[in-house]
Amino acid sequence: GDGQKTFRALLAVPAAGREERGGKGRFAAAGSPPPAAAASPVERGIFWSRELEEQVPPGFAAEETAAWLSAARAARVASLERGGCGRSSNRLARLSDGSRACVRYGINPEQIQGEALSYHLAGVLGMQERLPPMALALVETRGRQWEPVREELRGSHWAEGAVVSLTRWVDNLTAVVAPAPWGAEAGGGRRLQPLSAGELGGLPPSQLVELVQWSDLILFDYLTANFDRLVSNLFSLQWDPRVMHRATSNLLRAPDGGLVFMDNEAGLVHGYRLLAMWDPYNEPLLRSVCVFREGTARRVAELHRRRSAAAELRRRYRAREPLWARLGFLSERQAELLQARVDFVHRHIAHCRAQ
Repeated sequence: GDGQKTFRALLAVPAAGREERGGKGRFAAAGSPPPAAAASPVERGIFWSRELEEQVPPGFAAEETAAWLSAARAARVASLERGGCGRSSNRLARLSDGSRACVRYGINPEQIQGEALSYHLAGVLGMQERLPPMALALVETRGRQWEPVREELRGSHWAEGAVVSLTRWVDNLTAVVAPAPWGAEAGGGRRLQPLSAGELGGLPPSQLVELVQWSDLILFDYLTANFDRLVSNLFSLQWDPRVMHRATSNLLRAPDGGLVFMDNEAGLVHGYRLLAMWDPYNEPLLRSVCVFREGTARRVAELHRRRSAAAELRRRYRAREPLWARLGFLSERQAELLQARVDFVHRHIAHCRAQ
């Protein structure tokens, strides 16, 4: 049965389906296969090797992200279209500079706040290149930015003065099926098994490169308490035993193999209100990872040592998002929860090292 397949066979589950996220995403073009990995993909027992990390696709480069954000904030919205950007209240915008962006209008402001704060926490953690560039915008029907789509706005039921998010639209993204130990094995009724160095020997470089990115994703989703990705699939196992064979929510793959962490609005705010429901899934998922990017572990250790997770996030958010004050920041309780989760991750990494 599926639960008895080997780790190697499970990891080879192919991506399913295609989804386009339009626009001119500047991911590296798919080229020749990466060179063979070093003899061991893991250094010092718990860190991905430097050679392997160098093979991870670069994602959204910082310079290009900054250029897109600047252009998107200055551009006018030339048109708004339905479809392609999630829930029915969202729109696909064509901007006057020729680019496209998903405009997300949250069911409530905390979802847009969660999207923005998750994006900037990824920057604090050194993994922002995995998230599409995102900026906030203020809906003003009489303002210069929205003037060309005034009529469309009247039919959208968006509130005047609402804050929305603009997320860069990316071409040719495809669905991602979770590899082992989170994929079909989880659907076989087994307890999640830790991803550790001893289980990685002989795996092809392309699969190892994907696992490097998954280790960051799972750590990121634990810190933000984001239940709307792999956790929601694990939750659905109780009535859908084959859910882990299907695409992972809000996770897509670029043509060069880079994973794209999409739609993070459940993070940090909404997710923190629902910890009792979702942490029984989020915690085992974190414990299933015992190999990490060294840079990620180092940042977690620094945030733990300085007890500065919320302060670092606030500093970055205020410096890089002109509309940050419209949504505000984490409450004192939410800031404490973020630090507690950083501390939990730090202890887990120490436990993996001790093993």
